[in-house]
Amino acid sequence: MPRKNGKKQLSPDSTGEMLDLPIYALVPVRDTVIFPHLMSPLSVGRERSIRAVEAALAENKSVVVFLQRDPEIQDPTIDDLFPVGTEVAVGRMLRMPDGTTNVITQGNARVRIVEIVQRDPYLCARVRPIPELSEKTLETEALMRAVLALFEKVVRLSQNMPEDAYVAAMNADTPGWLSDLIGSALNIELGKRQELLETLDPVVRLQKISVLLAKELDVLELQNKIHSQVQEEVDKSQREYYLREQMRIIQHELGEMDTQTRENNELKEKIEKAGMPAEVQEKALHELDRMGQMPNAAPEVGIIRTYLDWLIALPWIKATSDNLDIVAAAKLLDEQHYGLKKAKERILEYMAVRKMAAEKMRSPILCFVGPPGTGKTSMGRSIAQALGRSFVRVSLGGIHDEAEIRGHRRTYIGALPGRIIQTMKRAGTINPVFMLDEVDKIGADFRGDPSAALLEVLDPEQNNAFSDHYLDVLYDLSKVMFITTANILDPIPPALRDRMEVIEFPGYIEEEKLAISKTFLIPRQKEEHGLHETPKFSDDAIRSLIREYTYEAGVRNLEREIANVCRKVTRLVAENKPCPATVSTEALFKYLGPTKFTYGIKEEKDQIGVATGVAVSEAGGDTMSVEVTLMRGKGGLLLTGQLGDVMQESAQAALSYARTHANELNLKVNFDKLDIHIHVPEGAIPKDGPSAGITIATALISALSHRAVHRDVAMTGEITLRGRVLPIGGLRDKVLAAHRAGLKTMLIPTKNKKDMVDIPKKVQREMNFIYVERMDQVLPVALTRAGRASKNSK
Repeated sequence: MPRKNGKKQLSPDSTGEMLDLPIYALVPVRDTVIFPHLMSPLSVGRERSIRAVEAALAENKSVVVFLQRDPEIQDPTIDDLFPVGTEVAVGRMLRMPDGTTNVITQGNARVRIVEIVQRDPYLCARVRPIPELSEKTLETEALMRAVLALFEKVVRLSQNMPEDAYVAAMNADTPGWLSDLIGSALNIELGKRQELLETLDPVVRLQKISVLLAKELDVLELQNKIHSQVQEEVDKSQREYYLREQMRIIQHELGEMDTQTRENNELKEKIEKAGMPAEVQEKALHELDRMGQMPNAAPEVGIIRTYLDWLIALPWIKATSDNLDIVAAAKLLDEQHYGLKKAKERILEYMAVRKMAAEKMRSPILCFVGPPGTGKTSMGRSIAQALGRSFVRVSLGGIHDEAEIRGHRRTYIGALPGRIIQTMKRAGTINPVFMLDEVDKIGADFRGDPSAALLEVLDPEQNNAFSDHYLDVLYDLSKVMFITTANILDPIPPALRDRMEVIEFPGYIEEEKLAISKTFLIPRQKEEHGLHETPKFSDDAIRSLIREYTYEAGVRNLEREIANVCRKVTRLVAENKPCPATVSTEALFKYLGPTKFTYGIKEEKDQIGVATGVAVSEAGGDTMSVEVTLMRGKGGLLLTGQLGDVMQESAQAALSYARTHANELNLKVNFDKLDIHIHVPEGAIPKDGPSAGITIATALISALSHRAVHRDVAMTGEITLRGRVLPIGGLRDKVLAAHRAGLKTMLIPTKNKKDMVDIPKKVQREMNFIYVERMDQVLPVALTRAGRASKNSK
């Protein structure tokens, strides 16, 4: 229908009918729906609405109240109002301090807005009254009773609805009145209220009220159930608390103690007997007092109790007396370990100083470094036995979290002390031999650096006041003898390495392995496998095991192969089959299968472009071939075999030396038309370090001069651009590797001559060592004569 100025345009036929409809002052509201037959407060703030209410009061007339569709609109038109509203009688009018006006109203009847006939000084609207149907049937009566029953339950369960609301509902004698009364009492959203107001059929409106009551009843029942459960738990806790208090008072009157008081007294007695320092004891007693003031069910009671148990269980003053009989200790160490002269001497020196000046010396921080299977961990256990101390061990390999060392703070759920404190508790004394295994395999990530936390543990200046995050008190580690183990030193941070006294555990030569097998390994494995007198291992069989079935610096795999042989013999004995009295070299093939390694792995013949070097790895020393080949090209250098940056730079230096001294070396080649490929076999293994410098230079010059390299010559040393040979590290492991491979001659930097004292005498007798300072001293020994080159390289 067309509109103009907010008014509907009426047809001429309906004009007379419309003029008969009543006109009322209009009050648009934002958040209120008023139902007929009910008194409701009405808050008005707009000037037009206030003037409309004042006019109605002055003329003793009613007003019509309509809900706005959008509460933000300040000056609504007919389209901004819901079509159905309420004609209300105006009662008292009160002005509030915030500028609004409160009006007490009484709803009379529903009305439908027809048109707005006046906008100033206040809104007036022509409305059509909506008659209320009041016919009652049996169905209507049944519905009213059902709704009343639901409403009674809602009123009984709800804490926000007064009891007289149900009384008022019982007095409503028509379905429309009942539905309006309950609709106004329910806490439902504004849209639902307006929907109820616009539902003109009382029966339909009552059915909607029934649905709303059922939903509200479900919510209230669930809410009441939850509240009852919570209240039941609270009542139970309060009841237990009161009963415990009564029991405590009764026991106090009878001179008895309750369980909690008795436990607290026992803890206090243990704290006083633990020998804690004054500061630690004060903190422990303070925590005990805190725990005594809490109810047993408090969550923090368990946390404090665990903390006190840790403080009590730690050794504070208990120590073992050192056995300072140096002769007996030396005998014990020799009985349990073969060789390892430096480590044994250091322990005996410690015992001597301990005997002469016990009060002035500090406990040493030792670091045993060597390949796997060389006896580092077992030496620590023997040291503890020799000193008469308890021995504890912690493996640090793979840890990444600083809290593994220092522990977690007690604010975290499930917090515990770090491994240092846990192990001290296990040791039971304040002066154990404490082994930190695999210190070179500690990691670091976003959780911290455990090696940094070890700085305090392994520093004699600081470890008398070690701080664990969990204990939160100082603990004295100065009487502990710390021994760390590592396979190599490089991964250990310099600051940590500086705090430790490094003792190297070198690899064993064949004669040492033979003696260890006969003295320790074979008797132990025979005992573990139930073998007594037989079988005996011949020296040749043991040498074959060392040479052809193992290839290592230590003896771990050797013991494993001996155990393998013992298992085979034990099975023969268990099956009552004949077994050999002696394990010979021929029997090894039957028990262990074909050999795994070739003894004497030197090159089969003198070759051009192939030189033998030596290297050091976690498993000890090993030989390493360097191969060089030449191709037509543009002067490129190709390096393969997983070479590290330092080793690549050594190859560059070797090439630069060869090009610089080409005339002196009689190298008749054009380097710009050659591509040189340098390869170090076993490409899956990363290699690095400068000690292969002279080996690469020798192989390179051999290829360029067509002179073969002697197959029984090994070499090691760093090369400079001017051809100087610089010293290297790990000489003992490298010499033992060359000896194990059957090489007879070895070129060594002159400045490493001082390190020859560590080389076994037998090796020095069986090998020829040549000391070199310059590259021109290396080549005459390593390379064959020019005349032999073509013959050997065919």
